[in-house]
Amino acid sequence: MMGFAISDEFLGTFVPIIVYWVYSGMYICLGSLDKYRLHSKIDEDEKNLVTKSGVVKGVLFQQTLQAIISVILFKITGSDDAEANSTQQFSLLLLARQFIIAMLVIDTWQYFIHRYMHLNKFLYKHIHSQHHRLIVPYAYGALYNHPLEGLLLDTIGGALSFLFSGMSPRTAIFFFSFATIKTVDDHCGLWLPGNPFHIFFSNNSAYHDVHHQLYGSKYNFSQPFFVMWDRILGTYLPYSLEKRANGGFETRPIKVSKDE
Repeated sequence: MMGFAISDEFLGTFVPIIVYWVYSGMYICLGSLDKYRLHSKIDEDEKNLVTKSGVVKGVLFQQTLQAIISVILFKITGSDDAEANSTQQFSLLLLARQFIIAMLVIDTWQYFIHRYMHLNKFLYKHIHSQHHRLIVPYAYGALYNHPLEGLLLDTIGGALSFLFSGMSPRTAIFFFSFATIKTVDDHCGLWLPGNPFHIFFSNNSAYHDVHHQLYGSKYNFSQPFFVMWDRILGTYLPYSLEKRANGGFETRPIKVSKDE
């Protein structure tokens, strides 16, 4: 019986896409839990400026473009990876180092590109404003971006993190799946008790929700892992998380005095 092998490059391209829709689907099932929502269901339906079918089509289109580009990039950069992958000794220390480097690289890239898209009126109006049509974020809208923004932020940012970290295509499967889950979680619109992303990361669903609101559009640019660039460059907006009278939570900015 003849079998066939699926390359790590193929898995590294398509597994994160599958993870995106599976993890988003989980949050769709949890979305009815009003006591954990950051916005009411009514706000989600009334405030957002794009239909959910439009979001799905936009995300699928972007993922198709990213898959094509990713396959090309893997072919260009991965000619020696198969041999290296077979001889490289597995090491948790090496894996942790590669993950941390990749996280820092993609965070740095996305912060400055993201912030510039807000500062440049042309780029914001014609490109980045598409993502901000989701005033009330939800899970499968995490990658609802203009295709050019998807190329700049996600595809190029991912390629840089892959190259600078020195990870193999096999390691990239796990890293980009993890990054995808983190991004979906940041846009899920829920504050769930015991969520490890809320426990271990200051950059979480509440933090990014602040950025999607009018009062926070010039703050909290950092994504998807850390908040260091916001803190270093003065774009960090502290907030409180308060319970709404009719159920759920609400993020509210905290005014910080100039002396602090």
